[in-house]
Amino acid sequence: MWPSAPVAPTLAAATLPFGVPTGPAVAPRLLVPVTLATLAGCLLGTCSGLVPGLHANNFALLLAGAAPAAPVDPLPLGAAMLAAGVVHTFLDIVPSLALGVPDGAMAAAALPGHRLVLRGRGREALRLSALGSGAAVAVAVPLAFPVTWAMVRLAPLLTAWFPAVAAAVLGLLLLTEPSHRARLAGLLAFAASTALGAVTLDLSLSGPVAGGVLAPLFGGLFGAPVLLDALDGGGVPEQADARLAIPPRDLGISAAAGGLSGAAVGYLPGVSAGVAATISLPAVPARSDLRGFVVATSGANSSTAVFALFALVALGSPRSGVLVAVDDAGVPPALSVLLPAVVVAAAVGFVLVGVLGDAAFRVVSQLDQRRLALAVLCLLVALSSLFAGLAGVAVFALATLTGVVAVRIGARRVYLMGVLLGPLALGL
Repeated sequence: MWPSAPVAPTLAAATLPFGVPTGPAVAPRLLVPVTLATLAGCLLGTCSGLVPGLHANNFALLLAGAAPAAPVDPLPLGAAMLAAGVVHTFLDIVPSLALGVPDGAMAAAALPGHRLVLRGRGREALRLSALGSGAAVAVAVPLAFPVTWAMVRLAPLLTAWFPAVAAAVLGLLLLTEPSHRARLAGLLAFAASTALGAVTLDLSLSGPVAGGVLAPLFGGLFGAPVLLDALDGGGVPEQADARLAIPPRDLGISAAAGGLSGAAVGYLPGVSAGVAATISLPAVPARSDLRGFVVATSGANSSTAVFALFALVALGSPRSGVLVAVDDAGVPPALSVLLPAVVVAAAVGFVLVGVLGDAAFRVVSQLDQRRLALAVLCLLVALSSLFAGLAGVAVFALATLTGVVAVRIGARRVYLMGVLLGPLALGL
């Protein structure tokens, strides 16, 4: 904790069900600052969620870097960071669906959410995503207590055997593939992204704004390939009504699958929400595969944020970029304050998805898609330079090449998370 920040008076620490620590109690005077900071974080998460290539991690790292010079208490700062991260997990579906939609001839190879957009069901896909995220958070909050109790006891074993755990995760992903060719493509993409991570993750890059190598790395791997495909796309077709065409039972099963898979990976380093979503796919009812996938993916994305918070409080191990920034900023692990901030942010994100998503479809449908994709690509290059300098632009280009090749050989983008998982498993 930095000297200039006022420290909240602490009371006796307590524990919650299953022995999960609440962390230090804080003075009531911090209630208003924490509330305002949570709302400010929701605004930051809205901005990052709607801009392709910009993640809540970037804002969190900016706040962590600026905090030592600012006379603010670290607890409201932590609430802002977490709120930004949670709202981002709700809203990042918007640019994913509204941008980079492939031409109709490519519909069979498009992501399930994109396929719904091409059918004019993009507004429905937004609601499915919001319901998946909201339901998964509702499941994750009570479930996090027994899961954390178990993980506190299993953590030493998992750490000691992490290479085997990572291999098991990769094996589960490969088992979900429909053919040997798809499995080979996945292995090649995982190996290429592992090599990329081994070369770049230890680089000490800096730009005008603190951010590091992750922004160009993830922007190139996951953002640029979609935008390059969008250059030849046919634009966003007119979207129909937002009525849900999924049975309530299938919606519930898919949301639960996403939430539970988030529990499986929220405590493991280098394992992303995308991996969690893929692991949950076998539980998605076949008759609702497209819609169920959207629900499960969004649910895993949001529930992982909840479990990662518990992992930080109980194990002292940050499992996401946002929580790394929270830890670096010296935020006290006051779960009784930070968890309500997460819940409030989830409620805000749930409401914003439909409102801002519908507006995004209206705006994008009126723009030239080629120019829009080029503009966003330029934005990603600018962000890479801003966060990591000219070397960051080189990393972005290398990551883009890796991501494009992976897509061209038929690998799912989830294997690109080998950029983190692979080096960690190999001890690099």
